[in-house]
Amino acid sequence: MERADLEYVGFWPRVGATIIDTLLLGVICWPSLTAIYGPSYWTGGILLRGPVDLLISWVFPFVATIFFWAQWQATPGKMAISARIVDVATGSRPSSGQLVGRYLGYFLSAIPLGLGFIWVGFDPRSQGWHDKLAGTVVIRSKERKPATVRFDG
Repeated sequence: MERADLEYVGFWPRVGATIIDTLLLGVICWPSLTAIYGPSYWTGGILLRGPVDLLISWVFPFVATIFFWAQWQATPGKMAISARIVDVATGSRPSSGQLVGRYLGYFLSAIPLGLGFIWVGFDPRSQGWHDKLAGTVVIRSKERKPATVRFDG
């Protein structure tokens, strides 16, 4: 089934969405980590400083991302670019399993120098490896034109 009113979301808009999401998570997580572990948290080479670090750095981003995907089919960054995640076969909401698989697929996409994310720029459906693994695709409406600006005077 083709939908002429939809388009796959490419590499650069998704980079912008990722930057927005990273900044939002940072605003929430970074001050908490600094308050709990002190400024030295950012200079040490330790991967995990304790159970609170695990919760703030790993568990919270996972839960928040899955929540947004399940609720709105998009994180705030994807919402800002009018994008949403759908099942590649049906165009409907992805299952919970697909969403968890997609999140875990981020790590596989990142490990080889980010090649799984860069793949979005070359794939005909703009799918990263995490999308292919989960059976998802990121789409948006072609008709997302902003309103015409009108002045009263």
